Amino acid sequence: MPIPSPWSQPAPQIEQPQGYHFDIVRRAITLICDADRPLSLAQLAQQVGLSPAHFQRVFSDWAGISPKRLQQFLALDHAKHLLATAHSTLDTSLQSGLSGSGRLHDLFITWEGLSPGEYARAARGTTLRHALVQTPLGPMQAIASDKGLCGLAFAADTPQAALTDLMQRWPKADFTPNIEAVAPLVARAFAGQGRLHIRGAPFQIKVWEALLHIPEGAVATYADIARAIDHPNAHRAVGTAVGRNPIAYLIPCHRVLRAGGALGGYHWGLPTKRTLLALEAAKSAPKT
Repeated sequence: MPIPSPWSQPAPQIEQPQGYHFDIVRRAITLICDADRPLSLAQLAQQVGLSPAHFQRVFSDWAGISPKRLQQFLALDHAKHLLATAHSTLDTSLQSGLSGSGRLHDLFITWEGLSPGEYARAARGTTLRHALVQTPLGPMQAIASDKGLCGLAFAADTPQAALTDLMQRWPKADFTPNIEAVAPLVARAFAGQGRLHIRGAPFQIKVWEALLHIPEGAVATYADIARAIDHPNAHRAVGTAVGRNPIAYLIPCHRVLRAGGALGGYHWGLPTKRTLLALEAAKSAPKT
């Protein structure tokens, strides 16, 4: 029985096979992007260590489309095509008060806008639990407070670096490993039923809220976000805030492109950004 794609329905629980399949897809997309010509099914399968039939089945079950079909979404002008055809109108979604992703519509978010003094104290006396957990997107480091999930980072390649990155955002907090407490919070968040606990400067929070209004399969530019939060000239500050997003994927900073269609940066690596954008675009495209 095929493993359901997390792009078509919420993940009811965290399972190792889905994360494994995402890593296969991510590796295949990296190979496709680095190649100077289209790769055949046999070539891709050989380079990820699977038989062609097994690779085709794993890839199609997870991504919902074939490797050949996905290659069409990864041409050199893919980002420009997204910008032209799936450009998000943030004003409309912000005015409607609706989140862009159906999986997130029930996600309860506690925003804490910090004063300079509170920011300087950097969560002194707060106890945070952390764990390396398996998700539909592979292994991720997560940290959580009593109020909910407050950090999530891709960790397939550098798990310790990912954890250090999250901890540096709460430098004076007390950290303790506790997978039993953290894993259920991550599972519920991926199912759109959890609770996030986000701390940041008021400007950062405005940017992160705007990110939640970019629909799945769509993209926005830094300028779009700047206009949406009533700071039309703050493109560079918006870019900095996007890069400081503490919740990978669930707050979708991967959907932000530069005005000319370039991918721009991504805190968790451009191969992951390319993968997420390609999968979301392929899922949203008409089936042919």
